[in-house]
Amino acid sequence: MSQIRAWAADAANAPLHAYAYDPGPLGEEQVEIAVEYCGICHSDLSMLDNEWGRSRYPFVPGHEIVGRIVALGAQAKGRQLGQRVGLGWFSASCLHCGSCLDGDQHLCGNGEETIVRRHGGFAERVRAHWAWAIPLPDALASASSGPLFCGGITVFNPLVIAGVRPTDRVGVIGIGGLGHMALAFLRHWGCEVTAFTSSESKREEALQLGAHKVVSSRDRAALKQLAGQFDFLLVTVNVALDWPLFVAALAPKGRLHFVGGVLEPIPLAAFSLIGGQKSIGGSPLGSPATTARMLEFCARHAIAPQVEIFPMSQANAALEHLRAGKARYRVVLQADW
Repeated sequence: MSQIRAWAADAANAPLHAYAYDPGPLGEEQVEIAVEYCGICHSDLSMLDNEWGRSRYPFVPGHEIVGRIVALGAQAKGRQLGQRVGLGWFSASCLHCGSCLDGDQHLCGNGEETIVRRHGGFAERVRAHWAWAIPLPDALASASSGPLFCGGITVFNPLVIAGVRPTDRVGVIGIGGLGHMALAFLRHWGCEVTAFTSSESKREEALQLGAHKVVSSRDRAALKQLAGQFDFLLVTVNVALDWPLFVAALAPKGRLHFVGGVLEPIPLAAFSLIGGQKSIGGSPLGSPATTARMLEFCARHAIAPQVEIFPMSQANAALEHLRAGKARYRVVLQADW
């Protein structure tokens, strides 16, 4: 294929339009994936609008991709033509730096990001290093699995790196595209799960998604009553909350972990951490190996994101649906070339 059809924006805040580009020769260690479904993430919106100053135009969004391999480079390993795979935020890593050799390829300083300085999955096809094209278990549906490769691994990886135990009392702060998957993971992990949300309308949904109980994230009195209870609190929101109250809600050795992009500084006194030997951390997505483990966990427990599907030809309408905060809980595009 000399040309790949796609949907691209020509400038920040501009609508997507039909676009075609020549991808050049397939790299020796690359695979080419025929895109069947592609989720839409808030990071796609940030890149479309150049909020991070990293976007180049024409810009093709899309990094929650599910499709089948249609071409293999001469040195691609462990992948087969026709194989169903997923691709997330990262599309390559150097495989020789310290992070890569430690199995933390997602921390590679020379990693390649699927929609940064290259074209993403709002397209017929997309390319990636074979190691980042992760095979999809047969039990998982293509239509709903794309968000697992970004949002899913983003909330699964903290459970692994923080050593969350089935006996732990945990909380998820923010029940949206990330948080709704975190509830399901933690419930099946065996934890006692509390959902924190500022939206009363999400109370019943949160319970159905896996929470044992629901607390308002802006109710100071309710938060004060939870002092010392939680072993792990996962923050999926991108807005400022009363962080000292959430730190106070941690049990000794508890951890407040951020995966949401809160832009404001986090005001905390050192003694609020020192006395209970508490910690604060954060993490990006996860390695290919951890992603594969997450997919196996999803297949074992029949976990899937809640998705709304739009034809890819209606990508602009789908993006506006997400911008308006109407998504419940992830939006996915279905290829309809």
